[in-house]
Amino acid sequence: MDAFYASVEQRDDPHLRGRPVVVAWKGNRSVVCAASYEARKFGVRSAMPAVRAERLCPEAIFVPPDFTRSKAASTAAREIFQRHTDLIEPLSLDEAYLDVRKTRRT
Repeated sequence: MDAFYASVEQRDDPHLRGRPVVVAWKGNRSVVCAASYEARKFGVRSAMPAVRAERLCPEAIFVPPDFTRSKAASTAAREIFQRHTDLIEPLSLDEAYLDVRKTRRT
């Protein structure tokens, strides 16, 4: 689920694949929700001010968060988790703890 929001954008828009994507609104008060691996090469990280991300990676493509699509992708990921364990503790759309000491496949 690393780079989750950026990965959802790249999955849904083929033109973004392989390019530095930053999920954030542009502006002085915005922070980065996620950065693609391509943007991370420039030092862009989640929770960083968007203006700093823009300075670090001027060619980054800024995409505003789409929480409806992200929630759908998160739900699909949780369905995959549930195939392996019932012990899931969700934290947010892009984070969850899974206890896989004893999985359904064992």
